[in-house]
Amino acid sequence: MSNIRRLVLDVLKPLSPSIVDLAKQLADIQGVDGVDVSLVEMDAKSESVKITCEGEDIIFKEVEIVIIDNGGSVHSVDKVSTGSTIIEEVPTHQDTESTLA
Repeated sequence: MSNIRRLVLDVLKPLSPSIVDLAKQLADIQGVDGVDVSLVEMDAKSESVKITCEGEDIIFKEVEIVIIDNGGSVHSVDKVSTGSTIIEEVPTHQDTESTLA
């Protein structure tokens, strides 16, 4: 079975820990080489964040455990890249509006 190389998650988390601390904890997981956490929305009690993890062999369950242990929950898995090479998404005609007038 192919290894997970990139994982993009929509996560709801409490205000604490900060996104800096959560990113550091995720980056410490074996198989994860880099982490990006972006704040999408914030209210008085929680933050909605987009988490991107990249590595050679990401174990989804281990990423999910760190998120849950910090009071968060995975709302959705928005993107997964597997295989020996990460393939970047390519726009298609369906992704753009028709320019026919």
